[in-house]
Amino acid sequence: MVKRTSVWDTGCPVARALDVIGDWWSLLIIRDAFDGIRRFTEFQNSLGIAKGMLAARLKGLTEQGIFELGPASDGSAYREYSLTEKGRGLFLIIVALRQWGEDYLYAPGELHSVLVERSSGSLVGRLELRGGHGHPLDWRQTEVRKIANA
Repeated sequence: MVKRTSVWDTGCPVARALDVIGDWWSLLIIRDAFDGIRRFTEFQNSLGIAKGMLAARLKGLTEQGIFELGPASDGSAYREYSLTEKGRGLFLIIVALRQWGEDYLYAPGELHSVLVERSSGSLVGRLELRGGHGHPLDWRQTEVRKIANA
């Protein structure tokens, strides 16, 4: 197996984010957490991932502050993973991946899951990038510049 090379020091926030959450198992674990999964065996059953792989991913995501491990909400001896504020900040990433997949990876009429508002059952609206004054932006109206973190 090829050893993964870190891209942490490239000065690129995308590269740094991918260093933390960039493998597909990690993103699927985070997706499942947004869907209410909390326990190791629930993640394993949902994903069909090997125990060692899941343990390594959950350990890494916990060390990175994406998850925290705490007592089970039902008072049992089990431990549960919950998303931290940093982890919950990934929700828009998961939604963006979902919407991209809906747009480009399904044939017309093909069955797939959708994201709806819990209270109304209405489909969630499309994500849209907006400029500082509220106008819609696409890739042609943006550029990357380097600045110091505030």
